[in-house]
Amino acid sequence: MTTVLTWQVRPGGQEQFEKWTRGITRCARRFPGNEGVSWLRPEEGHRYHAVLRWTDHRRLAAWLESPERARWHARIEDVATEIGSERQSTTGMETWFALPGTTVQAPPRWKMVLTTFLGAYPLTLLIQWLVAPRTADWPLPLRAAVFPLVLLPVLTYVVMPRLSKLLRQWLYRVPGTRVRGGPDPG
Repeated sequence: MTTVLTWQVRPGGQEQFEKWTRGITRCARRFPGNEGVSWLRPEEGHRYHAVLRWTDHRRLAAWLESPERARWHARIEDVATEIGSERQSTTGMETWFALPGTTVQAPPRWKMVLTTFLGAYPLTLLIQWLVAPRTADWPLPLRAAVFPLVLLPVLTYVVMPRLSKLLRQWLYRVPGTRVRGGPDPG
């Protein structure tokens, strides 16, 4: 579960607000179910965005309604105002398709699935060819553990970042536009 909170910071209050973000982030990270908080720095008009990731809706709601959060909000009333929020359920694959430094939405799920297949299939063949014959005599639970132990780190750290960069124009194409930082498709 992901929620994006938008904050409008009064001119001159950025330094105090950024100090506040560090404190509330530490507080949120200690809260049950928190999977991380990221801050996107100002856009035009002194707007900040907090991206909060939680294990489920119930725990997110508990944080949003918590006395701890209310106390942190009281500290910043004269400097910033929360002006909106957007909640999304995510598949978990979005991190493989993130565009650093942007607020571009993740591609459609069918594109993420197809891209992940393109990355995973060759690795699966390679693992089956090189690793599976060497582990054939191992107990099934141990053999089964080898596959994700090899596949997932290679996908996460090597294949998917490169593949999503290579396919960026296709993944993030909005009709009539181009993705900033990529080659012009046309």
